[in-house]
Amino acid sequence: MNVVFLSPHFPPNFWHFCRGLREAGANPLGVADAPWEALRPELRANLTEYYKVDDLHRYEELIRALGYLTFRHGKIDRLDSMSEHWLELEARARDDFNVFGLRTADMARFKRKSEMKAVYQRAGVAVAPGRLCRTEAELRAFIDEVGWPVVAKPDVGVGAAQTFKLESEREVAAYLAAKPPVDYFVEAFVSGTLVTYDGLVDRQGRVVFDSSMEFDRGIMEVVNQDSEMSYTAVREIPADLAAVGKLLVEAFGVRERYFHFEFFREPDGGLKALEVNLRPPGGYTMDMWNFQSDVDMYRAYGDLLVEGRIRATATRPYFVTWIGRKDRFQYAATGEALRRRFGDLIVQHARVEDVFARAIGNEGFILRSPDLDPLVEAEAAIRERA
Repeated sequence: MNVVFLSPHFPPNFWHFCRGLREAGANPLGVADAPWEALRPELRANLTEYYKVDDLHRYEELIRALGYLTFRHGKIDRLDSMSEHWLELEARARDDFNVFGLRTADMARFKRKSEMKAVYQRAGVAVAPGRLCRTEAELRAFIDEVGWPVVAKPDVGVGAAQTFKLESEREVAAYLAAKPPVDYFVEAFVSGTLVTYDGLVDRQGRVVFDSSMEFDRGIMEVVNQDSEMSYTAVREIPADLAAVGKLLVEAFGVRERYFHFEFFREPDGGLKALEVNLRPPGGYTMDMWNFQSDVDMYRAYGDLLVEGRIRATATRPYFVTWIGRKDRFQYAATGEALRRRFGDLIVQHARVEDVFARAIGNEGFILRSPDLDPLVEAEAAIRERA
């Protein structure tokens, strides 16, 4: 099986996907704009072949790369990057090379929040009221209808980039002056805890692995206020969350992919769907899953493609928490001191690439424990200010 992996060097932990593919018996073929010499040795060792382009954003360069790899290795069976950034590029290439997976015709419902909302509503899943507001008059009419506050976000966008919470006329004026010239989707503000239903789906649409995370605050708040964030992969997935998550897997027609569904858990216990992403969760969540069950979810993807099933069994014996720290704050304890104190809990401690730092921190700790209380205690110590 020939599997083209775009940008296999970034994010840095995603080289493990190529390792997992090779271990499962596939031929991982890399395409990116990084020099071969700049790739980490472990990645080079797990690529059957690598094609360097000058700029991966130039579709004609990708076409030449895929044509060359087809000539060298035969038909391309799968093409992916596990990244939202390349989703449309991948779909276009699948169209042109007749590769199984998401196609250009699928992109609207996965990329546009307005289209996602329509799928939610057809599936009977609760959502916050929202609509596209292209003009000031449309925005003000919507606010008159649902009241303050509202959240305005690019109809096509990732995470909380260029997202605005509007609570006053002054903030509306600032938003209208600052927003980029793209379509914005505006929703009534929902108060609650950000939770996720995440997993991996086989070619028949069956969920073969699932997980759930709870966040201490919303991504929009973290990005806009440049604050800290933590989130925890929980041991037990709430039944209502799993049920609505599997309903959305079916409604969106997810096949042979990782997925990341976001919801708000409201104070009354209800769930409101927020966003669908056809990729693994961001940051180091793949590694958190591995630590949680002592499995290899990178290899699981390779097994799924090659064998149509996964070998990993996720029993979730641990809670696993990500705790981020920001360089702009002064903390009471150094990383070394924290590792001495909580060494039995800390399974990973590392710097974070700048592109992700605004959301998850400049420095991150991954901790695990069968019980939640020790992680709560450790988080308080890690976050304590000097």
